Amino acid sequence: MAGRIRQADVDEVKARTNIGDIIGERVALKTAGVGSLKGLCPFHDERSPSFNVRPQVGFYHCFGCGESGDVYSFLRAMDHVSFTEAVESLAGRIGFTLHYEDGGSAPETAGRARLYAANAAAAEFYRAQLLAPEAGVARSFLGERGFDAGAAAHFGVGYAPKGWQGLTDALLPQGFTRDELMAAGLVSSGQRGVYDRFRGRLVWPIRDVTGQVIGFGARRLFDDDNGPKYLNTPETAIYKKAQVLYGLDLAKREISREHRVVVVEGYTDVMACHLAGITTAIATCGTAFGSDHITVLRRVMGDDTAAGEVVFTFDPDAAGQKAALRAFADEKRFAAQTYVAVAPGGLDPCDLRLQRGDGAVRTLMDTKVPMFEFVIDQRLKGFDLASVEGRAGGLRSAAPIVADIRDPALRPGYTRVLARRLGLDLPEVDKAVQQAARAAAGRDRKEAATADARTGASSSDRRSDAASPDETPGESLLRVTIATLPRSADAALERDALMGFLQFGHRIDGTLLTRALGLPFRHPALEAVRQSIVAADMSRPGWAAAAVTAVREPFRSLGAELLTASFPARDDEHAVASTTSLAKGLIMRELEGKKRELLGHIQRVAPDSEEGRTVRLRLREIDLERQAIIDAE
Repeated sequence: MAGRIRQADVDEVKARTNIGDIIGERVALKTAGVGSLKGLCPFHDERSPSFNVRPQVGFYHCFGCGESGDVYSFLRAMDHVSFTEAVESLAGRIGFTLHYEDGGSAPETAGRARLYAANAAAAEFYRAQLLAPEAGVARSFLGERGFDAGAAAHFGVGYAPKGWQGLTDALLPQGFTRDELMAAGLVSSGQRGVYDRFRGRLVWPIRDVTGQVIGFGARRLFDDDNGPKYLNTPETAIYKKAQVLYGLDLAKREISREHRVVVVEGYTDVMACHLAGITTAIATCGTAFGSDHITVLRRVMGDDTAAGEVVFTFDPDAAGQKAALRAFADEKRFAAQTYVAVAPGGLDPCDLRLQRGDGAVRTLMDTKVPMFEFVIDQRLKGFDLASVEGRAGGLRSAAPIVADIRDPALRPGYTRVLARRLGLDLPEVDKAVQQAARAAAGRDRKEAATADARTGASSSDRRSDAASPDETPGESLLRVTIATLPRSADAALERDALMGFLQFGHRIDGTLLTRALGLPFRHPALEAVRQSIVAADMSRPGWAAAAVTAVREPFRSLGAELLTASFPARDDEHAVASTTSLAKGLIMRELEGKKRELLGHIQRVAPDSEEGRTVRLRLREIDLERQAIIDAE
């Protein structure tokens, strides 16, 4: 077996990789100061962005949950890969040949990387099979729905032949084992051994947000196929259906740019929307739209304001109404405004495009209605609003919907909407909404009390846990952040200087930087960060990230904040100039302290004594040093 990857190669791959590009494939990042990017944290759910990335130093840090690290730690956490797999994955992206300590070349990587490779090979096999004579029925299926060869190629659509081992026979000679194909969900196991999972079906490759194939969705084509109409890859190490969104790899750039996403119900609907110009369309893969999907979309959208839009397209039948109500239950987790768009005649986007053209699909987005309004209408459909009993029943059914609206600016407006729908006086409807809100609050309190009774927790315990769920009380008290530093001139100088040194220290005069860093700091936490910087090898790429990683606990998180926080400067050049001034400020502080000591000392000695003359000479030297620091460029 090959040994460990050479450290020089590990460093070289990291130096050649832009961490902003890697994280930006999963998180919508916006500029947040000089050399800094910010987005919603991928490690915890949050409403406003606190996740900072500094590409120049190859480091990220979340000011909310405290997660931090380099590009390797990010990939290991997000993709659940080993360190070696993370390095090999990035090396493959940039075409870098790795070397191992025993002199060997890159091995065939086991684990998740092999699953990605197997799925990629399967996607190529299926794509090629779409051109085979047997795939005529698959090509006809696409053609009848308005998709030509170019559309099929754009989305990577393929065909799985009817035989039991067509894919298996194609992939085994490429070096894949049956166990790997099984782990990738490409084959199933029976009494006679393994056989292809997808047979005689039209196949769509399902990719993750980075564009890697992680699974497939397959549509039944033949009458003798007794399987389900749609068959998907089973749960694997890389395919989690509750988190997968078809088309996100193609739509992510526009979703991030427009802060808008269109959620449709199927693969052909995604194709139809994209071909019609709605390139923010995505779909779930064999499961209902849920909270995990919301989490993924919020990060890609940069969903931290109400300026964004999420548009759901549901069939107006019972299943579609049920889907809308499920989406409503999670809707409040979006910061963006949510809507529902239903096509005339209940057509899905694919059929709408086929019957009425691309323009009709685009117009569908103009007919959207707010999600709350749609759900209210669905709740009222079963009642005869012409009767007193029907209006009363409708009010009881729909009032909790309005009561559940958390935005205080929206609830009065929807209370009026409900009053108009029912033909009732506003005060009567408002009273019902308030009662529903109080009832919901009471249920929440009862559920919390029941949970406390089961676990033995108290409300004060919950408040303590909520403040810092992963820390013991002692750790919480010890943890120092930028926000908890003293509001003193000394702490501010040391804080800003360390921030500048970590982020721009490589660009200021080395002698000045060394002298400034050689001075002890007055705040213990900032002193711990300074000591780590002094011990770092600044000649190595990524030294700043290494220095932060080496900061002793409990001050490491503070070091990560200082490395990634937005530096107060207009642009790069001003940041370098400001860092230089901060270094001078530290030196001047030390010199002024010495001068104060000498001035106090000279009051206690005879002016004409040898000691007095020595002190005055030292005072003149300090003044010259101070002037030299001021004059230095």
